[in-house]
Amino acid sequence: MTSRKRSLIPVIAMLSRASLSLAFNHVSSSLLCRGSFTRSNSIIHGKQQQPKHAALTILPASIQSDDMLQSPSSVSSHVPLSLQNHPSHVLSMEELHPIFKFRSKSSDKDKVLNATGLHHLVVILLTMPIWMAGMKITHWLGDTIEGFDNNRAKFDYTGKIWCRTYLSLTNSYPILEGDVNRLKVGPHGEMSEGACLFVANHASFLDIAVLCTVLDPVFKFIAKDSLKKFPGVGMQLVGGEHVLIDRTDKRSQLRTFKQAINYLKDGIPIMAFPEGARSPDGRLMEFKGGIFSMAVKAKVPIVPLSIANTHAVMPSLGFLPVQSGRSGGLRVYVHDPIDVDGKSEEEIAREVREALLRELPADQHPLDDVADDLAVNNAETKEMLRA
Repeated sequence: MTSRKRSLIPVIAMLSRASLSLAFNHVSSSLLCRGSFTRSNSIIHGKQQQPKHAALTILPASIQSDDMLQSPSSVSSHVPLSLQNHPSHVLSMEELHPIFKFRSKSSDKDKVLNATGLHHLVVILLTMPIWMAGMKITHWLGDTIEGFDNNRAKFDYTGKIWCRTYLSLTNSYPILEGDVNRLKVGPHGEMSEGACLFVANHASFLDIAVLCTVLDPVFKFIAKDSLKKFPGVGMQLVGGEHVLIDRTDKRSQLRTFKQAINYLKDGIPIMAFPEGARSPDGRLMEFKGGIFSMAVKAKVPIVPLSIANTHAVMPSLGFLPVQSGRSGGLRVYVHDPIDVDGKSEEEIAREVREALLRELPADQHPLDDVADDLAVNNAETKEMLRA
């Protein structure tokens, strides 16, 4: 073979690879635009959505072009989500296409169930019995065999497996970004970098399942005592010895505080929602007092987690999710740890709030903050016009 022919081989191979990539790109884009998970050219709150070309990673790495490997999420991850100009993922009542509408007796609020919700319901009914059986077996082994399940780590992991399976089967597994490597586990399921206080915004009942996709180490939730009545979730919280609080009982609150600090001092992370309740519209609310003082007393850092768009996937009016996580833009961002040494609770709260907001979309920012941003932008625009 001549040297000229040999020199053409890499060029031909590169062109072939590019052609395959473009062909698969075209096919994948067409399928996604036709599917229910991507509402191409749909109108959401008066804004036209562009087609989303996710799922290109189904191709083998050997035939993916460099452009394909840079998905929209990875390209934009260097820019805080609050600075990105994305349309809201929240659906109007007309776009929900509800099949059933009813009034919840527990909350006395209207609820809807659509086709997506029915899909979720089928997945839950099929998988939850397996999860509950796994919890019973693991709990029995932990009680029977000494040292088998210290801190109920194995018991808790059954819940993480179920959450990840459930979200995968419903096309709702979130995008994980930020300092995810920090959450690597040690040989016994503990965090390799020691205990910390995880805090996240709370916009939906779906937040608990979403957090279980990123929090791999053993950890304990601080949760409302009322969650014990929910199937699966209640059994997980009680059997896993999580920190349950009764807000109507001050003694319970003090007991919860001490239990959480003891977990942190023993090297077990705590997961808490500083807002103290779910936001009704997804916007970040004011923080309740006392959460950050646990980190100060236990001398552990705080790791904020921004959860984006669960309010759009499972809003307060949804009996179950109303759209898939892919079309709803589910995303979790792991922030760098915040050192609490020598800081007041107010200073810590401000740093945590700023971190959370950096990676939340505009429709999850408090209305006062949005109004302030608009005022600043208008002032800058007027100044530019004068110049």
